[in-house]
Amino acid sequence: MHRFLLATLLALCGLPAGATPVEDLISEKAAESFGVEMPEQGRFRITFQRKDYDDAELISAFWMDRATGQFLANAVRSEGTVTRLQGLAILTLQVPVPVRRMMPGELITEADLQTLDVPYARIGAFAVTDHDGLVGKEVRRTLTQGRPVMAQSVTEPLVITRGDKVSIRFNDGRLSLSAPGRALDDGFRGAEIRVVNLVSNTLVTGVAMPGGLVEIVR
Repeated sequence: MHRFLLATLLALCGLPAGATPVEDLISEKAAESFGVEMPEQGRFRITFQRKDYDDAELISAFWMDRATGQFLANAVRSEGTVTRLQGLAILTLQVPVPVRRMMPGELITEADLQTLDVPYARIGAFAVTDHDGLVGKEVRRTLTQGRPVMAQSVTEPLVITRGDKVSIRFNDGRLSLSAPGRALDDGFRGAEIRVVNLVSNTLVTGVAMPGGLVEIVR
């Protein structure tokens, strides 16, 4: 009778019969509770208050507190029994973190980073979660070992520093001019900065380029 009821329940839920690791079933339900807010690369670290078996047919009822990760679930086992499960489903995300303390002015390299599973609640809205988004960046604010990096704590490396002597270049395809200048702003590659033309003593705005070059675009 129990097996008949189980098969009926499975059919009504649109799920095929067959035991699945309980952790996977809980993870699926936890992901559903986050809905569209579930991060694409997120995954759950599941721990149970008490569990004496490894798999089940389905979860017939599920409740979760997203803030704490606490959950309650009814797991239906292959013999038709229903067991109440309780535990934690902590949403984690793999993020790059520094392997050492890094100071302002340092450039971040591959060797400076490692990837860790970090609880999603500890990852701020401005944390950099893309490994490639950190390599090659310059540190603006001190980075702590093992902690996610905030976007405002890094920047593109400067190619021109305020006070540097620069070469101003203007080229519109028909006319090409150059003059010496002095930078009034710091600038990374592609950033607009202010420059004083040392020949005419006028203020111009251009695009910072490597090698102390500032291009005037019109």
